[in-house]
Amino acid sequence: MRFNDREEREACGDRMAEYVLTATKSEARAGSFYDRIERFYDLTFKVNGYGRSLNQYFETHPLPVFPDARILDAGCGTGTLTLALLRTLTTPVKLTALDLSSSSMATAKKYVDKNNPHQQSVRFAQGNVLALPFADDAFDLVVTSGVLEYVPLDEGLSELARVISPGGYLLQLPMRPSPVTTILEMLFRFKSHPLQDVFETTGRYFQVASHYRFPPFHAIGWSRASVLAKKSG
Repeated sequence: MRFNDREEREACGDRMAEYVLTATKSEARAGSFYDRIERFYDLTFKVNGYGRSLNQYFETHPLPVFPDARILDAGCGTGTLTLALLRTLTTPVKLTALDLSSSSMATAKKYVDKNNPHQQSVRFAQGNVLALPFADDAFDLVVTSGVLEYVPLDEGLSELARVISPGGYLLQLPMRPSPVTTILEMLFRFKSHPLQDVFETTGRYFQVASHYRFPPFHAIGWSRASVLAKKSG
């Protein structure tokens, strides 16, 4: 007997749900997955112009930082966003880069050791974004890219809000639904959240200060947006 259309869609959804590496507090398969594909992942970001787009974004959208601000890159991967921060920030800050994948972090540390033009303080930590190994209110700014797509959105934003101090900020660079995003979802086994859900869920824990859609002539603009939000003081 043939499935009807609804049953086929449900079966496809079940297969996709099994394929996506959605994390929980106690299990995060994305870490071991990225340990295996670290070189391919790193090469992807080297050739897609993502770093240059971040440079331009930070030049026109200065980050809300002050001397000795505590910054967390939650899900640093091989360091693309961390390196953009180091290129952009001239004010002395204390930067922590966290990721699940030890291989990715090792690559990020190697790049940071060679590319820290303003000699910022950088430390690395391994951990799960749903159970961050930091105290409440530990950071003044958290930046994250390509991480919340692996976790239930409310749980991820709630945990990020926990470690941000009152009056601090969250900058997230969420994937937005697009043909390019669909390809990336299959390659890297995540599932993007609708932008409306991102805005609404962010609003439960923060006040959205600004949002931005990258220009379509930037490679990053084919798949990403940015949302800056402030935690109530």
